[in-house]
Amino acid sequence: MQRILNLETKKHIGKKVKISGWVNSRRDHGGIVFFDLRDRTGILQVVCQEKLADGIKDEYVLEIEGEVQKRPIKMVNSDLETGEVELKAESIKILAKAEPLPFDLKDLNVSLPTLLDHRPLTLRNEKIQAIFKIQEQVISSFRKSLKESGFVEFESPLIVPSNAEGGAEVFHIDYYGRDAYLSQSPQLYKQILVGVFERVFTVARVFRAEPSITTRHLSEYVSLDAEMGFIESWEDIMDACETVIKDIFSDLKKICSKELRIHETNLPETGKIPRIKMREAQEIIFQRTKKDNRKEPDLEPEDEKEICSWAKEKHGSELIFITHYPAKKRPFYTHPDPKDPDYTLSFDLLFRGLEIVTGGQRINEEEKLLKNIKKWKNQPKDFEFYLQAFKYGLPPEGGFAMGLERIIKQILGLGNVREASLFPRDMERIDQRLSLLQPKSKKTKVKKKK
Repeated sequence: MQRILNLETKKHIGKKVKISGWVNSRRDHGGIVFFDLRDRTGILQVVCQEKLADGIKDEYVLEIEGEVQKRPIKMVNSDLETGEVELKAESIKILAKAEPLPFDLKDLNVSLPTLLDHRPLTLRNEKIQAIFKIQEQVISSFRKSLKESGFVEFESPLIVPSNAEGGAEVFHIDYYGRDAYLSQSPQLYKQILVGVFERVFTVARVFRAEPSITTRHLSEYVSLDAEMGFIESWEDIMDACETVIKDIFSDLKKICSKELRIHETNLPETGKIPRIKMREAQEIIFQRTKKDNRKEPDLEPEDEKEICSWAKEKHGSELIFITHYPAKKRPFYTHPDPKDPDYTLSFDLLFRGLEIVTGGQRINEEEKLLKNIKKWKNQPKDFEFYLQAFKYGLPPEGGFAMGLERIIKQILGLGNVREASLFPRDMERIDQRLSLLQPKSKKTKVKKKK
């Protein structure tokens, strides 16, 4: 007999079928046993005689044959998609046994370290699964939106010869006896490919060796990157970014309503997203809080939360573009504002108090890039490969990068960005906590590119 999925049983009432899955829970009632059996489509109730269920516990993997029956009206479970039916088991085969669970997997009221220490198990929880179904859809919608606008996807290398940003801390690796680094951004490759395809995007893993342990930083994360040429204005980039964000939210509402409901969260209504300069934002924050950060080169985390509160009150928007960051706080390739060269044609998109996107126009003239490379105290020889794209002509262009895990964190209101990473890497963890796994290696160093 061919296996069918739990959700398909609704079409087989009165018929004998075979299903397979994990025991999500077991309930014993006077010689009768009820299982909630879980497969990739959801949960189905199974009822059987006690002798058939002898020794079976939570998370056992079973193959069950039996007849699909309608549940009595009073026993219908409206919370389940299969809640109108159940399977009366005639035979049960144990495919794999499971050890006793270290905690209640269904409620999963555990600390973050415990959650991550038991990641292969805790990912089976329905609420945790929902995080990554939503994440998968965000990536899918990002791809779909850009492809509909004529962008071409490419695969960005993870091993690079130099530091793309010229300042951030990077992971050094021994590459056949030579220096190389784990990529902190696909930025340089995006720009090179603008000279080939005009519009490109990538879903890239990137690495940041920042010695920080916060609720918003990871050492390895997924960056959703796009770059576009022949722009008329740097605001074209913000327009493209706004379209992608709105498409993502629209698709999530249609496709992931169940998962959003599990997390008891709502997506924002996305009208026109307000746009203000960083200095204007700092002035607004000062007027609202009397905390004076008006001379700071960037927004503090509390400033991001405050300006998002203002945007919601003033414009009814949970998102806001902050533009014109100081040149000294942006990478060497960021285009200065011709009207005020100390500031840049760049932006961050903030969502519910956290930056989720960074972007802007890039310098597309070789001489200006060379000047900035030196000004940022980098070595021109490290960028000879990259500079070929500009030596042989690159149009006005720009792009943006979205932090996938941060987007998920803000959509679902998660307390820590690690919850939005399937297998998070940070200063304390590579799957297992490093303090428990091995002593700190003297040979392995976090090396800052000079």
